[in-house]
Amino acid sequence: MALAAAVGAGALEAAAAPAASASAPGAGASTAEIALARAYAPVIRLKEKPGSCDIGRPYEPTDIDVLMGNDEVALRGPWDRTNIVKVAPTAGDLGRGLFDYHLDFPGDALRPGCTYEQFAARLARLAPPTMYARTVTEPGYPGKLALQYWFFYVYNDWNNKHEGDWEMIQLLFDARGPAEALRGRPTDVGFSQHSSAERARWGDDKLQLEGGTHPVVYPAQGSNANFFRSDLFLMRSGAEGVGCDDTTGPSQTIRPDVAVVPTARARYLRAYPWLGFDGRWGEKQSSFYNGPTGPNDKLQWTRPVTWSRQSWRSESFAVPTATAVGPTTTGFFCGAVAWGSNAVLTVKTHPALSVFGLTVLVAVILWLLTRTSWQGTPALPLSRRRAIGEIIRTSGRMYAGNLRLFLGIGLLFVPLGLLITLVQWLLFRVSFLEPLVDEAGRRNAFVAGLAFVLGLVLTLLGFAVAQAATAHALTDLAAGRRAGARAAYRAVLRRPLPLVRALAIAVVAQVVLDLTLVLIPVAIFLLVRWALLGVIAGVEPEGKGGLLRRSAVLIHGNWWRAATIVIGVTGLALLLGPVLGGLVLVGTSAAFNVVNLISAIVYVAALPFAAIAVTYLYYDLRLRREAALAAPAEADEEALAPA
Repeated sequence: MALAAAVGAGALEAAAAPAASASAPGAGASTAEIALARAYAPVIRLKEKPGSCDIGRPYEPTDIDVLMGNDEVALRGPWDRTNIVKVAPTAGDLGRGLFDYHLDFPGDALRPGCTYEQFAARLARLAPPTMYARTVTEPGYPGKLALQYWFFYVYNDWNNKHEGDWEMIQLLFDARGPAEALRGRPTDVGFSQHSSAERARWGDDKLQLEGGTHPVVYPAQGSNANFFRSDLFLMRSGAEGVGCDDTTGPSQTIRPDVAVVPTARARYLRAYPWLGFDGRWGEKQSSFYNGPTGPNDKLQWTRPVTWSRQSWRSESFAVPTATAVGPTTTGFFCGAVAWGSNAVLTVKTHPALSVFGLTVLVAVILWLLTRTSWQGTPALPLSRRRAIGEIIRTSGRMYAGNLRLFLGIGLLFVPLGLLITLVQWLLFRVSFLEPLVDEAGRRNAFVAGLAFVLGLVLTLLGFAVAQAATAHALTDLAAGRRAGARAAYRAVLRRPLPLVRALAIAVVAQVVLDLTLVLIPVAIFLLVRWALLGVIAGVEPEGKGGLLRRSAVLIHGNWWRAATIVIGVTGLALLLGPVLGGLVLVGTSAAFNVVNLISAIVYVAALPFAAIAVTYLYYDLRLRREAALAAPAEADEEALAPA
């Protein structure tokens, strides 16, 4: 693989030349270095490629040879993104150092489309996947030897999109050199993950080995960060990265060729001149979108032991799979970070349009806020026509004046959350589904979908029951009776079948419509149209027709009014916990379970407020409905009256 042999050759000839053996004499590595590198060469479990060009596609480690002298690659100076120094730069060109120069691949890092996937596919046809192995010691740590494997990917398709990406794993030996290391075993292994790494002791359960010596590496989809197992990992710091790394299956196994890099600088520069490049392996961009520097400019290249002590941590944390009541912080975090990253990217790529859109959005929100009255109204009587702003403000007054009562109603979701977790555990770990879970994995689409539907059904059931209990408690307060959480729940659960039946119909309809994707607007329409079913169950125990029909009748003609409360207030109550939990997650080192507990407590406290607001909405719409029915009758009486 000696890149020096390609220097001076034609661009297309250099790109198309087959890779030479890593152990060729020109590579300059010793026999012991080559033997050690091959003995512990990692096995990569790469996520299978999606059927179509999609975000986060997996890339294979690229042979640098096929980039050198390739007329699809440009070398640009440090002055701007348009100045081309040379097309098809060679390894010798890069060996000149060229601080802050940039390699530039075909495509735009901020608008990747399918360009990089197609570029990587063309490169893969020229040479097999390749990794670069090197042994190195560090002054001050006698008897310690590091064996490193470096991987280059042409694109990083994660939250911080950028051209080029260098990742690596490192094995540590208690040995003075490769020959001595061959007679022993590694002590520790570190897998690079963004700006840090995860450690495993040799022999740890989480370290998977093939043939007893080859570590199994799971590169995350898009980010290329290396993990010890297949899962969804939550990263929450500057060193770890901020977002979620996905290594879940199905995966394909690849065994890249091993190119052995000599330890001494003079020798590795003769064999691989591009290791002298002090520029960046990707197009020039601002901040975290910029191309990365090469291995030779990183701490672990010359100080591997220091790097292991400063940057390695003992564990990466997987997103908990158990579904709780309401959105958990950890479950919400992945999507929120991805959405936020895309929003930042949109602002960067379309600044004028983004500013215009944000200005319009703020103007619309302010206009809507001025279109309603925010004057305070008495919390009682309940049956009173109120503007949207008055409903929200009055709900806050009612909640604050009866805090103990409504917090008691919200506490239903504590045992309900435990019930959901227990049912999922029994279903997936004890029932006939256990073999499927073991074979397909917890992130399998069917398993995850079944868990989601189960959690959704129980959560909506709990929400509807709590809403009914809240409405019943409010009627007790309005009538001057003593109101209590337990009494409210007992009253609602005396006739549970109408509520369960209506909720079952609503859930089935929502799931079916959501699965079609194109009918999601219909699902949202029905969600608002049926939003009063819980309140009706608590206020109208005798019933006036089915709960769904009664809710639809009251909301008819006032859909947007109802949507403002149902989606706005209830949506805020659902998101407040995860948002606050997310701030704790990023700003502290609190354990994931603690963060999710904080989120659940906020959810328990906020949900009764939303239920109060929906109850006031019910009474407002009922009065409007009665007025609408009375108007034609009054008109008929006037028409029949004698002149």
